[in-house]
Amino acid sequence: MIDTYISIDLETTGLNPRRDKIIEIGALKVEKGKATDRLSIFVNPGRRLEERIVQLTGIRDEDLEDAPYIEEVLPKVLNFLGDLPLLGHSILFDFSFMKKAAVDQRLPFEKCALDTLRIARRYLADLEHRSLDYLCNYYEIPHRAHRALEDAEATHILYQKLVELFYGKEDEGLFVPAPLYYQAKRDTPATKAQKEQLYSLLRQHRIVLNVDVERITRSEASRFIDQIRSRQLVPSDDGESLLCSES
Repeated sequence: MIDTYISIDLETTGLNPRRDKIIEIGALKVEKGKATDRLSIFVNPGRRLEERIVQLTGIRDEDLEDAPYIEEVLPKVLNFLGDLPLLGHSILFDFSFMKKAAVDQRLPFEKCALDTLRIARRYLADLEHRSLDYLCNYYEIPHRAHRALEDAEATHILYQKLVELFYGKEDEGLFVPAPLYYQAKRDTPATKAQKEQLYSLLRQHRIVLNVDVERITRSEASRFIDQIRSRQLVPSDDGESLLCSES
């Protein structure tokens, strides 16, 4: 059992690290069981947010329009994380997005971690749910759900509670950091020719994408071009705006 780690949580545009983007990073440094430092950063995803994400997180496009892109903040975040193990609730989700961002920037990112969800599934199987929000309500832990730093802080408090209740009972391995694995493929920016072709198709079909064309990848550009040609992307009824959700 350890008492020194980084509790981390991300808010994202969706659930798929291969297509979706980070919009907020929250991290809490804990040393000998005490919070000693915090990191909270908005990240510009280069696309408009879907209404379901706005409703879930309370984060809006205007909160992100002047925020830095992930490549600008990633070195700072990695420096904050250092060599400490991570703590998270369903930590592989957060790790997969961080890993993808690091791979895209040719940066190493290998971590061991503790997962409060795994611990809860082992010892709290009789509960109706084991989401972070549900467990915080169950243990009366103050919690503002779906904001990164608040979730990271709540996860830290939840972990301490789970240690108090269950450490030493049976499966102590759940309280020892384990290596995380996620295979991420590096994406490269769309070529000039791809962007010119896409801009031409968008003008021709009077479609407005909800992403910044200047920041899309080669694979995204190919997908958009194919979708327009196959009429999977079409103008809305007013003929001026669009239709496009890639989550």
